[in-house]
Amino acid sequence: MNISDMMAQAKDFQKKMGDMQEELATKSVTGSAGGGMVTATMNGRGELVSLAIEPGIVSADEVDMLQDLIVAAVNDGARKAAELGKGEMSKLTGGLNIPGLS
Repeated sequence: MNISDMMAQAKDFQKKMGDMQEELATKSVTGSAGGGMVTATMNGRGELVSLAIEPGIVSADEVDMLQDLIVAAVNDGARKAAELGKGEMSKLTGGLNIPGLS
């Protein structure tokens, strides 16, 4: 394989990676906490898109618990978004573990 072929493959890979990142932005995952009392929906880039809180759990004396549930739901969503990204990246790299891309 010559350098010209390698450069062409690198450009192709870069384009596919950009396309994959755009596609990930259109996908979503939902994390939850407290048996679904708090749900956090995130896109494939790990950005919080929406947050839903069951109205019945909000009262002045439960603010600390609610804050903990929000943190747990967002972290659950972030973990799922990361797994989604890894799965999509694996498709792109053919399962190869390329440093800096996983």
